[in-house]
Amino acid sequence: MAGLTNLHEILGALRPRVRPGSYVFTTTPTPPDVIAHARITEDEGTTLVVDRDAADELGLAYDAEFGWITLQVHSSLESVGLTAAVTNALARVGISCNVIAGYYHDHLLVPVEDVAAAVDVLGGLE
Repeated sequence: MAGLTNLHEILGALRPRVRPGSYVFTTTPTPPDVIAHARITEDEGTTLVVDRDAADELGLAYDAEFGWITLQVHSSLESVGLTAAVTNALARVGISCNVIAGYYHDHLLVPVEDVAAAVDVLGGLE
């Protein structure tokens, strides 16, 4: 099933859902044995997005805690403008946002204290 490509349709169907928990970004040259919700390999090392509790248990360093918001709309990986629309809307109210694209959905990691405000902002996009 192909995802939506029309930005107006996508924004009207975002349906942001908060994933329970607190998440952190950590990096290491040799990834530990941990369940990672995302893994990005870069020249400098591997970035993992993991549960904060798991990072604490393993002594993994991190700078901040994030809440996870999934945009439940199935947008195409070739759609144009979704990331810009979402991040610009959040930036206008001072909320930082890290975006991870999955095949079916886009996922936003925002500071834990800003999750509720971010959901409000996203619910107002059209």
